[in-house]
Amino acid sequence: MSVKDRMKSLIEEQPDDATYEEIMKELAFEHMVDRGIKDSENGRVISNEEMGSRIRLWQK
Repeated sequence: MSVKDRMKSLIEEQPDDATYEEIMKELAFEHMVDRGIKDSENGRVISNEEMGSRIRLWQK
């Protein structure tokens, strides 16, 4: 399925009263999930321990 077709499908899946913001959030979420899956498939990952360490640094 092409990107355009997937976007159309996601938009069609939304309720008729969905706002522009809600639709954009769904499209952004889909993109983030796809990007995360590709990163994982290509070995671009870090351990849970490393992520925990990074989060602790952000909280300071």
